[in-house]
Amino acid sequence: LKDEGTVEAPVGRHPVHRTRMAVVTQGKHAISHYRVLQRFDEFSHVRVSLETGRTHQIRVHMQHLGHPLVGDPVYGKRTRHREELPVLGAFSRQALHAASLSLAHPSTGKALAFRQPLPDDMVALLEELNDYAFP
Repeated sequence: LKDEGTVEAPVGRHPVHRTRMAVVTQGKHAISHYRVLQRFDEFSHVRVSLETGRTHQIRVHMQHLGHPLVGDPVYGKRTRHREELPVLGAFSRQALHAASLSLAHPSTGKALAFRQPLPDDMVALLEELNDYAFP
């Protein structure tokens, strides 16, 4: 994974697994910008900013790059470190967090912005992974 980049790849229904989304030529236009914040042995802490908002866009684009989210049962992959990193086995959801969200109010058009700190389980995950960080 490069330190930063843009994924511009259309997202639509998977042609075989209809309950999943995928990068498909007939999909809707989708753009995600990413930046690696920290690298670990086999993982990276990444900030993703969306230019479009497609269903499962971050999950699909990161899988498309070959770097699926930790804990993602649909688009992720199993890791050989589950035994070595107990927090991975205990992490029961996708390692995905909306730190900030902005939108126009649907009635007034007023710009709204929300920020939320990283939840405790993700803080614990990053602390555990710090033992595997690259200098």
